[in-house]
Amino acid sequence: MGSTTPLPYWQINVPEPLREAQCPPFLATLNAKDMAIISTPDSQYHILTWREVQQIIADNRIDLFQRVPSELRRYLAYNHMIKKEYGSVMEFVLTKRLGWKLPIAADGRPFEKESDMRILWNDWPYGIDEKIAHLVVWTKFELEDDPTTDDLTIHARKQIDDFVDGTFGDKVGKENVCIT
Repeated sequence: MGSTTPLPYWQINVPEPLREAQCPPFLATLNAKDMAIISTPDSQYHILTWREVQQIIADNRIDLFQRVPSELRRYLAYNHMIKKEYGSVMEFVLTKRLGWKLPIAADGRPFEKESDMRILWNDWPYGIDEKIAHLVVWTKFELEDDPTTDDLTIHARKQIDDFVDGTFGDKVGKENVCIT
């Protein structure tokens, strides 16, 4: 007969033989959002549709993107290991994934030179329909922020839109591309 005691959050989505009595270090200091996600059984997680993804992006609410709970757990464990080995996730991404030498310096203006950008699959995509490709455009240049809104300026958004439309939209159709 099964136990009626609720599982601790760090044991949710973990097969019984792999459950640990103590909380692993990578789950010990979660923020409220991650704690809520990790505490959710995968079977109760809602995978976002293309229409929902488009709406989240249109509303500029990228904070609403979440990973599937078991994927978030693996992501947090991986990041914990990366931080121990490389000092930070950014150090790992810049030097190992992108192969860029520090300090990072752009060779041109935003979106002017291919050498200042890399397009990679997101290794840890959000809980979105599996037919949606989640690519990340990494840049050596900074994009202009509006200090009053702490968001991109209209000019920076136009630069991004033009790049994405020309790089992806012209190939797969603009209706099949969303920009965050």
